[in-house]
Amino acid sequence: QVQLAESGGGLVQAGDSLRLSCEVSGRTSSTVIMGWFRQAPGKEREFVMATSWSGARKYWSESLKGRFAIAVDLARNMVYLQMNGLKDEDTAVYYCAADRSPYRGQNDYHSESQYDYWGQGTQVTVSS
Repeated sequence: QVQLAESGGGLVQAGDSLRLSCEVSGRTSSTVIMGWFRQAPGKEREFVMATSWSGARKYWSESLKGRFAIAVDLARNMVYLQMNGLKDEDTAVYYCAADRSPYRGQNDYHSESQYDYWGQGTQVTVSS
């Protein structure tokens, strides 16, 4: 089993930056791709970004690329989401997710169905 625990959410002003953290525990060696999703009020959960632990493979939402970035600390089993230039529409619950299946080119890492483990989420509220 793998446990994911997000932290770092909060209330910020539009234009601010925020870094979310995801602590990965348990059988971390079984995880292959780590991702971030978000769910805004009244909307479906949407993909944000994902990365392999080596950083060699990265996936992102085109609409967020340039403002958001994903990073990992393999030694500490941590995954980070750096968010810059926050906007009202970034208000959402942000979830960390882990995929344990072997990497295949046809895997859709933008889809939440690809992921096996999920954290409880951390709330990010952007106020203008």
